[in-house]
Amino acid sequence: MADNISAVTDAEFAETVLKSDKPVLVDFWAAWCAPCKQVAPILDEIAGEHGDKVTFLKMNVDENPVTPSSYRVTGIPTINIYQGGEVVKSIVGARPKSTILNELSEFINA
Repeated sequence: MADNISAVTDAEFAETVLKSDKPVLVDFWAAWCAPCKQVAPILDEIAGEHGDKVTFLKMNVDENPVTPSSYRVTGIPTINIYQGGEVVKSIVGARPKSTILNELSEFINA
């Protein structure tokens, strides 16, 4: 399903996401979440188009409870954009591709 998006775990999060030199999008999802399944192919497509400007990752909240809890991820899908070790944008809930692209425009058009 998500060929352009790698999974990230609690153990790898600080190194992979917070220390990245470019913006990182993390899709917090779960296997049982229907809206997550709607968003996954959209994010995969965007990652294929803009993966050179933004790193795209996904985190299964059931397998990795520490990170979502520490960032107060209470609803899924939640898409957080991290830059310089901080959350700079958060999108909660399923959105159409055009809305997600609009939300990401400052990062992918930079």
